Amino acid sequence: MNSRQRRGVILLLLSVLCAFIAFAGVLSVISDVNSKVGPEASAYRLKSDVAPYTQLSSGQFEKISMPKRWLSDNAVTDLSEVNGKIAVTQLRKGSLLQTDMIVKRPALQPGQQEIAIMIDAATGVAGKITPGATVNIFATFAGEKEGSPAMSKIIVANAHVIDVGRLTALEPKDNDRSQASEAVPITFALTTKDAQRVAYAESFADHVRLALIAPGSDTTLRPGERDYTLNGDK
Repeated sequence: MNSRQRRGVILLLLSVLCAFIAFAGVLSVISDVNSKVGPEASAYRLKSDVAPYTQLSSGQFEKISMPKRWLSDNAVTDLSEVNGKIAVTQLRKGSLLQTDMIVKRPALQPGQQEIAIMIDAATGVAGKITPGATVNIFATFAGEKEGSPAMSKIIVANAHVIDVGRLTALEPKDNDRSQASEAVPITFALTTKDAQRVAYAESFADHVRLALIAPGSDTTLRPGERDYTLNGDK
């Protein structure tokens, strides 16, 4: 073997050695990436914004895959978890769904029924009444006869809120410029008698308002607290 052939063999061996080194480097990079990324898992991303206290459905989300190690412990990986749930707060488009974003919709108890009424957004709700809240429902009535005092009455005490709808613009009546311009539908779980009281008040009261009861408060009404007239406040 002459010197030229020896040089060719040496260059060939060096090329093979460099190829092995490059291949080992690629395998090392792939192994490093796999160790950092790991197996993938399913997650769900919002297709559009969702308003607070809105009933959720599977069509509001899209399924994506991402490294399992990047998912938070409370990420929703099974879309069946949204069944019967509502949004706790405003959900933004593109956000990953997590269990702390949703809560179970309050359910009816035996003997209760749902009834919804429109409540003035400015004076009756103010964004603080949410599903699960307990409220007193107030109604104000004009005097039955000329000269009779107007009356404020707690028509239902400790009413249970099970749903809060979307803010709705109202068309003012021609003869009532004082009518609220915006209202929110509030759904309550009430007994038949209390549902009748609410329906009556919505139809005949001058105003219907809600008073939020703080958790842990004494909700028992004492004698004389249900009805109020200005003449009696002495």
